[in-house]
Amino acid sequence: MPKNIEKVLESLSPNERKVLSNIEEKNLVDICKKSNLDKVSVIRSLEYLKNKGIINLSNEKKKIVSVGINGVLYLKKGLPERRLLNLLNEKRIINFQSAAKDSGLSEEEFKASLGVLKRKELIELKSEKIIFSGDKIEITKKSSEEIFLESLPLEHDKLTEEQKQTLISMERRKDLVRTEEEKTTEIEITEFGKSIVKSNFKGKNLIEHITPDLLKNESLLKGRKFRRYDVTLPISKIHGGKKHFVTQVNEYIRDVWSQMGFTEMSGEMVQSSFWNFDALFTAQDHPVREMQDTFFLNKKTGLPEKEILGKVKGSHESGVAGSKGWGYSWNEEEAKRLVLRTHTTCLSARTLAQIDTKKLPQKFFSVGKCFRNETVDWSHGFEFNQTEGIVVDRNVNFRHLLGYLKQFYKKMGFEKIRFRPAYFPYTEPSVEIDVWNEERDVWLELGGAGIFRPEVTIPLLGEEIPVLAWGPGSDRILMDYYGIKDLRELYKNDLTKLRRMKFWMK
Repeated sequence: MPKNIEKVLESLSPNERKVLSNIEEKNLVDICKKSNLDKVSVIRSLEYLKNKGIINLSNEKKKIVSVGINGVLYLKKGLPERRLLNLLNEKRIINFQSAAKDSGLSEEEFKASLGVLKRKELIELKSEKIIFSGDKIEITKKSSEEIFLESLPLEHDKLTEEQKQTLISMERRKDLVRTEEEKTTEIEITEFGKSIVKSNFKGKNLIEHITPDLLKNESLLKGRKFRRYDVTLPISKIHGGKKHFVTQVNEYIRDVWSQMGFTEMSGEMVQSSFWNFDALFTAQDHPVREMQDTFFLNKKTGLPEKEILGKVKGSHESGVAGSKGWGYSWNEEEAKRLVLRTHTTCLSARTLAQIDTKKLPQKFFSVGKCFRNETVDWSHGFEFNQTEGIVVDRNVNFRHLLGYLKQFYKKMGFEKIRFRPAYFPYTEPSVEIDVWNEERDVWLELGGAGIFRPEVTIPLLGEEIPVLAWGPGSDRILMDYYGIKDLRELYKNDLTKLRRMKFWMK
């Protein structure tokens, strides 16, 4: 036996030998069945055999037309138009109501079958009656759709012109047929491979692994060889476990605020309208509280102690510290409604209500998910990540607010930051925060900040104390860093993309 053949025989793994024993099948599915190996193991073995020059592989993509979900059902029961035709075979004239009921078709199926039979000029519709006007042989004769459905699966490129026209007609109907791209693998054994197959490749009693028994009993090694391994062959990548990139960014943000001396706030994603809106001086008739902007739950909850409740009610109805409030009758039942929090600022409101004003200054932050009733597209989602922060201090002012924000965004990797005047219902003065993107040469808008209004602080703290507050979103930061163009990619959980995603290294 030539030396190179001997070397190859000594390198064949048990799976390669199984596949080689059934290589004449030349079909992936049949090789899997005959060898009792899964598809992945067979494909891997075929690649190894190719690298050893035993076989040639060629991949071909084909469009295959197969039966859809409704098509499977209609193969058993018959197409809707066939069932209606069978009914018309018994009664050549039938009214709409009887036909719909006796045929057992759904409203959608009934309408579709009427359309099909009318196009084929087999029926007439007069005075809410269906009249069979075709040749009676048409009832027993199989339609082109039925013949086509029974012949599936078929290769799209090999369809006749008549079949293509039938396919176009059937594709208009829901889940009747489906066309998918299928990848096929063609296997061709080489001349060298034929000589391997002719040799005694099944009889090689090679040692695959070093085991304790082999080390203890040398007699097991007599007359046997270790299988050869080609260490130059490519192997599958091993992907170590890592945290989701959104989690990485949120944890980094948490570390930044902690380093700046802030204490983390936490709370539930389901909040009462009182904490989510009322405590933040958002009027009960404000558009953000409408169904199209907020996810409401079909339940209500209790409200905080009467002292805070009364002060919040007063700020809405008549105002505080010289303001006029909203000038309406505040509704306690509206405040009880449960919502998925629309911002993490509700956590700031709850924290302010618990602060001991004798122990100031105090600084708090949070990182978490919020929810808005948005139409999902590339730039909008119904959930987003927000980082919240408050500083409660009698001696702070607007310049301190800008300083905290600059420091935070520098630690997030942004050197160029700007602030623009803005309006928010519960802060005054207010600003929008922008950061400069060098690669795209644009300003990115990240969110808002400001100083809480007296209508927020006095009811919750019992006195007017400056509270610096901010709540920018973090999704735009990570989309910019990871080069994500579509917001929906943040939550797709595509394992291939997640494995390739770089680590957060700001």
